[in-house]
Amino acid sequence: MKLGILSGYSGRSMDLGIDRIKAAESMGYDSVWTAEAYGSDAVTPAAWILANTDKIKVGTAIMQMPARSPACTAMTAMTLNQLSQGRFIVGLGASGPQVVEGWHGVAYGRPITRTKEYITILRKIMAREGPVEHQGFHYSMPYQGEDGTGLGKALKSILLADTSIPIFTASITPAGLAASAEVADGVFPIWMNPDRYDVFEADISKGLNKAGKTLLDFDIAPFVTCIMGDNVEHCRAPVKASMALYIGGMGARGANFYNDYTKKLGYEDAAVKIQDLYLAGKKDEAAAAVPDELVDAVHLVGPKERIRERLQAWKAAAAKGHVGSMLIGSGQTEALEFIASEML
Repeated sequence: MKLGILSGYSGRSMDLGIDRIKAAESMGYDSVWTAEAYGSDAVTPAAWILANTDKIKVGTAIMQMPARSPACTAMTAMTLNQLSQGRFIVGLGASGPQVVEGWHGVAYGRPITRTKEYITILRKIMAREGPVEHQGFHYSMPYQGEDGTGLGKALKSILLADTSIPIFTASITPAGLAASAEVADGVFPIWMNPDRYDVFEADISKGLNKAGKTLLDFDIAPFVTCIMGDNVEHCRAPVKASMALYIGGMGARGANFYNDYTKKLGYEDAAVKIQDLYLAGKKDEAAAAVPDELVDAVHLVGPKERIRERLQAWKAAAAKGHVGSMLIGSGQTEALEFIASEML
């Protein structure tokens, strides 16, 4: 089992918590992950963290694929990987129609097709076996659209690349999990109940089998929030608010992957109720409707002994290969230290 930390999204101002990241590095954490929505980007903080640390790997969870061409992402990854002596990890995601079409102003398209094309192009660029050519649904290299000049030329990267740079994708849909297992090195399934690998098993196995890989070749890296304190209800409260946003407010009714995923985890009635309340503008009631059992299954909240007990399930999942990395979201250095003492 490897441990990572989530630096989180920015608010109106940037605060990466570099002292906390350095502390995690000294505790033996393997990685730290940046994020982006429609404020700060994920790459600039990653570069800043790499420049201020010595050993810890830094990844993006996630870079929005529609925001950057595959070549741009490859250039970024190769540059940061060289500058950091091999510590950069590529984390990609399709994002959602609201951000892709509303913020970036491009068509959302076919997320699974985009993911496969994107990673195929990344690997071609990094391999440097010749000028890169690709003609697909989303990407055309050289560009062959009717509005082009016709002067595009297939090119080979000037910069040498490490072809072993890991590539992760974010997904919780059946097709997305299968695609990730097939073409990527790991997946972020957002939350995960370590006792319920069966929710993913068929889809991940399908992708691994197609690529001739096994679980040993694939890192399942869920996001795990940890809030340590004596009052369990108080610790659960901010977690419930965050989960209500995803389960109730992401996407649209009938098109919310997180809502569908919550149902697969066994909380169908709760998922419907949370979405109804959230879309009606009753955010506090939606948060209250998130089941305690769901929070406890996928996150770590409460006193040390309670968290220690729940960590046993994560250890068991790791021993079976069902989890490769736990990516911990916590503003408490004490919590990060406690988890490291229990898991490393």
